[in-house]
Amino acid sequence: MALKQVKNKIISTKKTGQVTKAMESVSAVKMRKSQERAFAGRPYAHAALRILSQLAGSQDGLNHPLAKSRAGDKRLLVIVTSDKGLAGSVNSAVLKKVEEALATADVSSYEAICVGRKAVDFCKRNNVPVIHEYTNVRDDVVIDDVTDITKAALEGFASGDYNHVHVIYQNFLSTFEQEPTKRQLLPLDPAEVHYIMRGIKPKTGEFSDFVAEPTEKTVYTVEPNPEQVLDTLIPQLVEIIIYHALLESKASEHSARMVAMKNATDKSKEVVKALTIEYNKARQAAITAEVSEITAGVEAMNT
Repeated sequence: MALKQVKNKIISTKKTGQVTKAMESVSAVKMRKSQERAFAGRPYAHAALRILSQLAGSQDGLNHPLAKSRAGDKRLLVIVTSDKGLAGSVNSAVLKKVEEALATADVSSYEAICVGRKAVDFCKRNNVPVIHEYTNVRDDVVIDDVTDITKAALEGFASGDYNHVHVIYQNFLSTFEQEPTKRQLLPLDPAEVHYIMRGIKPKTGEFSDFVAEPTEKTVYTVEPNPEQVLDTLIPQLVEIIIYHALLESKASEHSARMVAMKNATDKSKEVVKALTIEYNKARQAAITAEVSEITAGVEAMNT
């Protein structure tokens, strides 16, 4: 490779490293804020799910229309991804989980609510009907952002359009580890609720010390009657699960992007170092060749 080409490649690699370094810094700030929101919401989600598990496990809860299993394969998937790439495998892992779900039944049995452009593009490529799509969801997710999603899922299940409703998203474990997760929203299953509760507890950090399982059974006095309370409570708690999924997905996205950009920055430094060595060797060889030519010319003149 010519000296000029090597030099141009060094310059372009350094500029790429500057860009990835800036993206790493931005993602680090967003990651911290998203992690704080996700962690802060976990104790509330856990407490709400604990109440739900107690009521759902009762006879009244098991007989509630939103808790009854139905025959049939018509299913709704709530798929949560990001709008942008450059975040490692955070989106591809979720979409792989969706592919595994699609493999269990005919694609025509599925419909989807997509959160994030990557999910929308995936469903269009795989001919999965999208009944609602939500893109450019802000980082500071609020409960109002999931109201329409929850309403569509509940109405579809209550009307018999769907026999199962699942949400698939990235569950945040740590800065360097995220886990693609599939949760059953409807029909309400007490065992699934307990599984969600176990997954809420973080491995380390400020919010890792709260109890992820109820230590004792709580007896609730239900007024005016269990049916009316469950009619109000179950939709709200389904909304909380979806809201929790969006928070976890945002934290996972920014963490994965920060790590990916850091790896890209480190790699650019390695490439620059290798190219600099190659440039110096080529330059030294050129200088040596020029010196040899001058020496040979002087000797020729002296003979």
